[in-house]
Amino acid sequence: MLFKILPRLSYTKLNSLNSLKIRLTFGVALLSGLGLGGVALWMNWKMENLLIATHKQTVNYVANRFPHDVQLYSEMVSLEVGIEKTINNLSDHKNIFWFKNQDNKIVAKSFYFYPQLTKINQVNTNPQVVNFDNNSWLVCGIPLNINQEFIGYLYIAQNITNEQVLFTHLISSLTFITILAITILIISIASYICYSLKPLEKICDVAENISADQLKEVSINFNHSPNEVKKLAESLEKMLIRLGESWENQQQLLNNVSHELRTPLTIVSGYLQSTLRRGDNLTSVQKEALSVAVSEADRTVQLLEDLLDLARADNGNIQLKIELIIVNDLMREIIAIVEQYQQIKINLIEENCAIKIKVDRNRFKQICLNLIDNAIKYSPDHKEIAIKLTMNNSAIIQIIDRGIGIPLPLQTKIFERFYRVDEARNRDTGGTGLGLAIVKTLVNTMNGKISVISQVEKGSIFTLTFPLID
Repeated sequence: MLFKILPRLSYTKLNSLNSLKIRLTFGVALLSGLGLGGVALWMNWKMENLLIATHKQTVNYVANRFPHDVQLYSEMVSLEVGIEKTINNLSDHKNIFWFKNQDNKIVAKSFYFYPQLTKINQVNTNPQVVNFDNNSWLVCGIPLNINQEFIGYLYIAQNITNEQVLFTHLISSLTFITILAITILIISIASYICYSLKPLEKICDVAENISADQLKEVSINFNHSPNEVKKLAESLEKMLIRLGESWENQQQLLNNVSHELRTPLTIVSGYLQSTLRRGDNLTSVQKEALSVAVSEADRTVQLLEDLLDLARADNGNIQLKIELIIVNDLMREIIAIVEQYQQIKINLIEENCAIKIKVDRNRFKQICLNLIDNAIKYSPDHKEIAIKLTMNNSAIIQIIDRGIGIPLPLQTKIFERFYRVDEARNRDTGGTGLGLAIVKTLVNTMNGKISVISQVEKGSIFTLTFPLID
């Protein structure tokens, strides 16, 4: 029974809050909002003070006129009657007056009078807003002196309901306009920032999509961009050209060295093997030394072969003979080869249908043999190795082992060149650290995909995916 392996967790690259767009938009929007909000609050405070200041002028006018009118009436009638006549002359439905003598008794009041107003005992010129019966009143009290003699307190109440409604409406309109302006401003700023950062996104796209053999051919033109962006693009282009030249030199050196060393090493390996076969008079120590030399020479030749394959793939010179193959039949052939030389039983699990794909037959065999060889090397003796063939919009080939497994942090690195999970173990098994790198390169070249899921001490599943051919 095949084991189950948990899929790897996928991780997000960066938190979106770290985006330059969001930071700039949020920062500018916050400053703009604070600025417009501050202006709106200042206008609110200013309008309220203006409303109160206007009514203060009326209070001051009445305070200056009232004693003079009372004094004129007092020459003809009594003081109380003079105060009442003066109040009646100044009163209307929006301005109400009442007078309290020194004993705090109301001795005169307007015809339009509300008893609720008498609850106000504030005796100063600072108006106080009082609300009742859905009306707003501005009330204040002032001391009244006639002929420089204090006679009581005059209270003035002004109906400011209409002004209050107008003021509230203005504040609501101002609030709405402020919110609307901030919203439009944020949208405009976000759009402008997105437009301004498009050149940087283009640079990122170029950097992400460029391949090694295209480094010297990259051209980044930003004629209408800001000077800083153009300078960045020019610097990046020069850097890519330098990297392209270095890459070409490195590939040329690798290619030349591999070609130059492969032939003499092959000859050396042949002579060593011939000497070992005919060395009847050699001591056991000499035979052991020759065996080690042959093994290392063969290993070095294989390393050079791998390097040449990678160099050809990097330069786009790898030769592929694409043809239609039936995976089921080819996989039986591969298993027969492995079982003949490895003395191991491999379980083939397949659906009752032919799986057809278009690949290079020899390269596909190389990929499968490499993966099966890895499964055998890193599996304990008598552990099950299986190959599973399925279809799900694609051809899926899985090489499954129950070996030592690969730690999760290392699973993304095993396809890197010269990377080894266990350096000592790979050295003992003759690994060069290039096998899986070549497999991945060949798979990608033939429009396929390769992935791995694994658990330590439970095994690994290498999955090959290729497009199906009807």
